[in-house]
Amino acid sequence: MKIDLSKYDNSWYNPGTGFTKRTLWFIVNAIFIQCPLNPFSSLKVFLLRLFGAKIGKNVCIKPSVNIKYPWRLSVGSNVWIGESVWIDNLADVVIEDNVCISQGAMLLCGNHDYKKETFDLIVGKITIKKGVWVGACSIVCPNVVLNEGSILTVGSVANKNLESFAIYRGIPAIKIRNRIVK
Repeated sequence: MKIDLSKYDNSWYNPGTGFTKRTLWFIVNAIFIQCPLNPFSSLKVFLLRLFGAKIGKNVCIKPSVNIKYPWRLSVGSNVWIGESVWIDNLADVVIEDNVCISQGAMLLCGNHDYKKETFDLIVGKITIKKGVWVGACSIVCPNVVLNEGSILTVGSVANKNLESFAIYRGIPAIKIRNRIVK
């Protein structure tokens, strides 16, 4: 078997809104959300809500964050999203309360079926439960749930669900110990 990307077709995929809204978001995202010169979280939160994101109170969004589709994003209260976080939410991303997503982390809702010559697009939801810490430069893959209080350490890849109050490290991430919160 060989890969033939000329046969690639993701026309079935619908991000959930029309071309005009997607185009406007692309411009707003580039100017106000991704821009490293805009340190104002309140403006980013306002614009994300304007485009359909559900966002709680006391949410901090640092500079250079990239969000694919705000209408597929739900963020709880007391959440910190660090510099250069990439939320590639081709499917829904749910971030619950008291979550820290450290700088450079990637939440990737899309992948490709490498077993098919057409390299078909695969999408899946990501859920990050209360009290989770996603370490810097970590990756969360499609169809993964980071359960309450779990930690994904720096540079790790979560390609399966993480247990509650457990610490995971590596590529792929494996449980290294329980998390004890005092």
